[in-house]
Amino acid sequence: MVGLIGAMAVEVESLMAQVEDKQETRIGMDVFVSGKLFGKDAVLAVCGPGKINAALCAQSMIQHFHPEWVLNLGVAGAGESSVSIGDMVIATAAVQHDCDTSPIGDPVGLVSKINLVELPCDEALRARLVKAAEVLTDVKVHEGIIATGDQFINKGDVRQRIHELFHAKAVEMEGGAVAHACYMHGVPCGVLRSISDQADGHSDMDYPTFVKLAADHSVKVVEQLLRQA
Repeated sequence: MVGLIGAMAVEVESLMAQVEDKQETRIGMDVFVSGKLFGKDAVLAVCGPGKINAALCAQSMIQHFHPEWVLNLGVAGAGESSVSIGDMVIATAAVQHDCDTSPIGDPVGLVSKINLVELPCDEALRARLVKAAEVLTDVKVHEGIIATGDQFINKGDVRQRIHELFHAKAVEMEGGAVAHACYMHGVPCGVLRSISDQADGHSDMDYPTFVKLAADHSVKVVEQLLRQA
């Protein structure tokens, strides 16, 4: 079984609609949809925006369904100007840009307890995602760091600071938390993001315009990923 987590319904609802032999399991406030998806045993969930929601959902998924890997998919803001709306970013690692104990000598982004800045994404899954993304013939695919924090980035100077600190290709609110939970449980993890806005002063207008298109790109990659498995 594999696990798929999106923050919002728009990111996973079309996949959930295609699950066969569907079962729903409620754990706390999260609803998990399991069954066959493109011939693969899968469990899907909408975790809600933000790091704590994502981590709790991933934890419940791992403990109750024991997936062989977990993929966090959905939309994100661009992490730098070379990444454009409609592009795809596949994480080589995830960071939590709002973790900051630097006043006591730690590097910005260090996640306490596990003592990492870069939370690893599974190399084999990353390679498979890159291959699956070839289905999007007119979309530019980037590989690199995806930065997570509990804020919607809509200021260019904030985006620039995050990029300078972490060389981030995308900024969002869940991937680093899912990677955190997976790392603590020894479960391979991937993060896939389609760019819905430039994370600048126009992102509050770009996001509602392009979120559905961006989400559809992620869904197409996931379908290809599971069909090639």
